[in-house]
Amino acid sequence: MAIAGKSGTPGGAGTLASRLGDVLRQSIMAGHYPPGTKLPSEAQLGEQHGVSRTVVREAIAALRADRLVEARQGAGVFVLEPPVASSPAPMSIENIDYARVSSVIEFLELRTAVEVEAAGLAALRRSPAQEEVIFERHYAVQACFEANKPTSEADFALHLAIAEATNNSRFRDFISLIGKNIIPRAALRNEESEADQAAYIKLLNEEHNAIISAISAGDEEAARDAMRRHLRGSQSRYRTLLREQRQFVR
Repeated sequence: MAIAGKSGTPGGAGTLASRLGDVLRQSIMAGHYPPGTKLPSEAQLGEQHGVSRTVVREAIAALRADRLVEARQGAGVFVLEPPVASSPAPMSIENIDYARVSSVIEFLELRTAVEVEAAGLAALRRSPAQEEVIFERHYAVQACFEANKPTSEADFALHLAIAEATNNSRFRDFISLIGKNIIPRAALRNEESEADQAAYIKLLNEEHNAIISAISAGDEEAARDAMRRHLRGSQSRYRTLLREQRQFVR
């Protein structure tokens, strides 16, 4: 069954990966791939469903995060026993009020604690394939900037790719749990001038570029520093917005 064509548009891979992940998840739960069964190869799945290998990798990564499959070095991807029904429910983050700038700042501090380490680990552990995905996601964000389109989904996909490159599924679990709300940019002022917005976009692009360049170079500390600057810069921008809102109330 073809999920979609292999070409796709920037930022569309995430949607295709979600669809493929759902199809494979349903097949596993229906018993088409019993526990211990080896899944078809990336090339075979890509051919069967009409998607690229990048999409297949992201779909498999989502199944790994759900503890439905595991990758075995040099052997392939194998189906695991289904999770026990009585297992504790996963943590949820439901009380973040994105309309309140102070809540966004608190959330950014939490992200900083996790994602700085994720960037460092990604620099040490990323595979060539994962590095390729990171660059693809970075270019997808750039394409959205250039086309004057919303960047939240593409930006989220970039952060998710970095988390995946840690090869520690807990980081990906955290980013996946948060979802697209990890990019709470909608809280920024809509009344900024075009020049201000252009400067802001240029800054974000430079911050992203510094992160992925350090990861690609395998520079653990530089990757951490770049991610820290990126997220602390976001905190600073929101704190400025918070001060201005308080002045307006007066």
